[in-house]
Amino acid sequence: MAVPQTLDTLDVGAIRKDFPILKRETQEGVQLVYLDSAASSQKPEQVIHAMSRFYETEYSNVHRGIHTLAEEATAAFESARDRVAEFVGAESSRQIVFTRNATEAINLVANSWGRANLGEGDLVLLTQMEHHSNIVPWQMMASELGFKIEYAPMTDDQRIDLAEYGALLERQPKLVGFTQMSNVLGTINPVAEMAEMAHAAGAVVLVDGAQSVPHMVVNVADLDIDFLAFSAHKLCGPSGIGALYGRRELLEEMPPFMGGGEMIKRVQFDAFVAAELPSKFEAGTPPIAQAIGFGAAVDYLSKLGMPAIRQHEQEMIERALEQLEEVPGVRVYGPAAEHKGGVAAFTLADTHPHDVAQILDRRGIAVRAGHHCAMPLHEKLGLPATTRASFYLYNTPEEIDSLIEGLYAVREVFA
Repeated sequence: MAVPQTLDTLDVGAIRKDFPILKRETQEGVQLVYLDSAASSQKPEQVIHAMSRFYETEYSNVHRGIHTLAEEATAAFESARDRVAEFVGAESSRQIVFTRNATEAINLVANSWGRANLGEGDLVLLTQMEHHSNIVPWQMMASELGFKIEYAPMTDDQRIDLAEYGALLERQPKLVGFTQMSNVLGTINPVAEMAEMAHAAGAVVLVDGAQSVPHMVVNVADLDIDFLAFSAHKLCGPSGIGALYGRRELLEEMPPFMGGGEMIKRVQFDAFVAAELPSKFEAGTPPIAQAIGFGAAVDYLSKLGMPAIRQHEQEMIERALEQLEEVPGVRVYGPAAEHKGGVAAFTLADTHPHDVAQILDRRGIAVRAGHHCAMPLHEKLGLPATTRASFYLYNTPEEIDSLIEGLYAVREVFA
């Protein structure tokens, strides 16, 4: 850690020194302004070095050898699982299943829990603001198993409509799945309240935490949820690894998702017995170095303090919304700053989002343009696409100023 941080503030200047990529120029004389952390965050030296050190000094497969390297690699791999479990408040690291990403974590629940518990006449309740990762797996299973899917609507300010959500719960869905923070609108949903309502209706609760876990305190015990899916690459960790938290009794009952090595206790020619948690869901050689990086990433964020990170992003989004509203032709989507995270999706009148992003890129400003893997939400908004600027712990007020200057430059091009 470059500089010790207080509990309620971040030294962003010191933090930026931990991220080598933030020093680069996208072209000569043009400094990178990275505003695309909702897609994937950048990586600090602490994470990069932890993975390099593992490859250089400890690399081996895990769980399968008794030689020194195998034992060291296994210890490092399982230590990372312990720290990830602690980061989200899991009671036991056995409740943390390593997956490739949040998408695979949701697919695991859909294919394992869903296949065992859903059928003709059942209902799965989602929301209109879901990422494709929390829509398509359920659609795939519905086409196979015959259950129905309904979507809780939004209010006019693009928050969850709790009254309509409650009315849909009267139909007693078997599972309720929703994002904690929308990757388009930035809307932060009241997870604890929604989970309590869903449990009262007899439903299992799955939360997509891909956007929330990197940016705020997320404690599965306090929220009282059954499943939580999240990825390392959005929280300063490497790509290629994510995690599923599951309530232990549910994970115990669920059949394996994939078959092969490591996920078995015993195999015969005509049968097999699955391994204990979490191994029964982790077939084959796992992403070992990525897990080491995952552990290093949660260590990094924990030392900074998630409340301080949340506070910094709140200041960033308040500044961004205030300035975006002053740009002629800009319309921002999502609720007011107090109800959202560091995500600002917007349109600029008479200018396609792809053109906005391309012109901003010439100025070194990296934003995302498109439907952001949320086509049904964009259809609901009556939009083919939006431009999205997203903020993280390493962004500065000056970078927001650069974004605004860039938007005025876009207006000039298309005047």
